Amino acid sequence: MTDLVVIEERETHAVLRINRAEKRNAMNRATRTALRDAMENIRGRFKVVVLTGTDSTFCAGVDLKESAADREQGIGENPYSDWNEVNLAIRRHPAIFIAAVNGTALGGGSTLINICDLAIAANEAQIGMPEMGFATYPGLAGPAAQINLTRKRAAWMILTTKRIDGPTAQAWGLVNLSVPKEELMAEAEALAAHIAQFDAVALTESKRAMDYIPNVISDWRQAFEYGTKVNTLIRSRSNARNESIAKFVRGERNAGQGQQ
Repeated sequence: MTDLVVIEERETHAVLRINRAEKRNAMNRATRTALRDAMENIRGRFKVVVLTGTDSTFCAGVDLKESAADREQGIGENPYSDWNEVNLAIRRHPAIFIAAVNGTALGGGSTLINICDLAIAANEAQIGMPEMGFATYPGLAGPAAQINLTRKRAAWMILTTKRIDGPTAQAWGLVNLSVPKEELMAEAEALAAHIAQFDAVALTESKRAMDYIPNVISDWRQAFEYGTKVNTLIRSRSNARNESIAKFVRGERNAGQGQQ
């Protein structure tokens, strides 16, 4: 049986590839479980992960046919493979996740883009939410877009079912960068290798801080105080700051210093 999620290990990062091309990389129960397993497999071994799809699709969302069959048969969702929990597991994972949107991303596929820390899309990508055509509010994709996009842009995706391409996604802030498809993986993996230069503890705690501010804290003073606490925690778990300051004093460059 073909692996539903393929792990490709690089020297500096990992690539997780959703591998259900015959079903447009739709996330059935087995694929959701495979993604959770893959995330556990690389936990603590890689600081950065590139998440992408196979062939011309990034992810067509949750497998609706399987979901309908499960409801008819009275099959309940296993928390490990529940789509909510899969996405939250990405947010809770210590690694930085980069979505490499290689093609169509619908519904849950757009959720994956929003839930990843960074995203690069192919110019040719088509990103959308078809749920309104099923008389449904996109239960995960909608909130994810509303958290990350302006109201009008989120409304466009939720209410019209119209798709946007990579350049539009970049202009809207849904992805960080849009490039020709043939350049996508090289760009995503170069970014992953760049980020992997940095301290693992600092990356993980910064990821958590970006979820906390402004989602939990929006007051300026509280935010600044929280930032100080984050750095105190990083320094209690890693000596990287002291080492980088010592290098700077010696006139040596640290990773990322002076780069554009």
